[in-house]
Amino acid sequence: MEPCVPWYCFSQGFRSDDIRGDAVKFPFIWTVPVVLLAAGCTVRTEPLTPEANAVFGHEKLVRATANQEPITGSIDLYDAMARALKYNLDTKVEIMQAALKTREADLVSYSALPKVVAGAGYAGRDQADPSTPSTRDDSIRTADLTFSWNILDFGLSYVRAKQAADQALIQEEMKRRIVNKVIEDVRTAYWRAVSYQRLVGRMRALEGRVARALRDTRGLSSSGESSPLVALTYERELIEVKREVEMLEGELKVAKSQLAALMNVMPGTDFTLTVPKRASTRLAVPDNMPEMFRIAVENRPEMREVAYRTRINEKEVNAALLEILPGFNVYAGANYDSNEFIATNDWLSWGAKVSFNAMKLASMPALNKKIEAEKDVLDARALSVAMAIMTQVHISRTRYAHLNKSYSTAAALSNVSHRILKQVRDETNAQKTSEQILIREEMNALLADAKLDMAYADLQNAYANIYASLGVDPFPAGLSTSSSIDQMALQLRTMWTDTNGPAKIEVATAK
Repeated sequence: MEPCVPWYCFSQGFRSDDIRGDAVKFPFIWTVPVVLLAAGCTVRTEPLTPEANAVFGHEKLVRATANQEPITGSIDLYDAMARALKYNLDTKVEIMQAALKTREADLVSYSALPKVVAGAGYAGRDQADPSTPSTRDDSIRTADLTFSWNILDFGLSYVRAKQAADQALIQEEMKRRIVNKVIEDVRTAYWRAVSYQRLVGRMRALEGRVARALRDTRGLSSSGESSPLVALTYERELIEVKREVEMLEGELKVAKSQLAALMNVMPGTDFTLTVPKRASTRLAVPDNMPEMFRIAVENRPEMREVAYRTRINEKEVNAALLEILPGFNVYAGANYDSNEFIATNDWLSWGAKVSFNAMKLASMPALNKKIEAEKDVLDARALSVAMAIMTQVHISRTRYAHLNKSYSTAAALSNVSHRILKQVRDETNAQKTSEQILIREEMNALLADAKLDMAYADLQNAYANIYASLGVDPFPAGLSTSSSIDQMALQLRTMWTDTNGPAKIEVATAK
């Protein structure tokens, strides 16, 4: 009985032995299985299932705040800074990106090494060709180990490795920029959250009294015991003060959530902040504005980034020159062939080869123009960054001076509000004035204190912004995120509170 063959062979009366010989005449005999195989390999989109999305999302929720030191006491400013440096995910991403760029630079350097390639093979056939005498076995095994080195590739790899190293340095500067911004945001959010924590108790205590005073005032107006105009005027003043307090409360209330996010604390976590005394800020920066400009352009991450990109572009000229040079390749290797019909089954081989791509030479003028255009763009960007930096330094200094005056004015307003409150309280105790007036002055004093705290928070932000505009890192050199929160906080506290801390940073920067 004949073996089973394709349907076409049956229809044409072919035997199975004829298939091999007639495959050339009827290639579709082999085309059909290939088409079917290709159809089976078609890639289809497979969206994640709801279950897979749930597992993925839940796992990330758990890991987002995992493996962190628990909050065991009240948090001061430097604890908050330490937690932001150690746990803030934006900072972590930048740190990991910098580490990745360093690894990539290390990997590029390996491309300069010679190549050592090992190979093995097998070849076989079902029968020998009868028209020629046999010159090989039906089954042959081969193997080789070849060492090769292209001198041109070595030089080009060296240039690319230097460019990759500069890319890693650029990522380091981007990390500095993000870290500086996070620490600046921590300082602002911390002082606003402290303000809310300082005032929230007084706000809640006055809410009931204000509502009761408003009811009493309306009752006196309705009964005719008080002039309607006087009652309405008092009610308007009280509502206006209450509205201002509520607006400030709304601004301050979200600060704690913002601070928690910066510290990578689970939203809704209850924690308390250390409420420090307000202390005057002391700048340790030059009074000479041109000197501040000089410090800033030497240290700002944005300017350093452009400088590194310029250096990368300069190296591109060397890379272009290397690419048009003739490639000189040397090689040597050990070889093995199991064919019994050759005299030597294993041997050593060596040689050298020179190659030249003429098209690279033709494209050199266009490539040079492209590199020169890139240089001009980077130069223009550097000038733009320099101007932006000078503007930011000037604005930061001007803003700090303005907010310092605003804080002094707010402090004076708070002081006089408390003096008025004391006077009204004494008169109320002596029954010389009404409870409504006392409540109004208590609200005014609360509002003045809230504005004072807001002014102080803005002043602290401006204080930190001056150092950020100069490119001064807000953490000491050698600070490691592998240290504990207490150790990091101690180093930060020493840097910012020591009488020589900021001055030392500024002097080191100016050199």
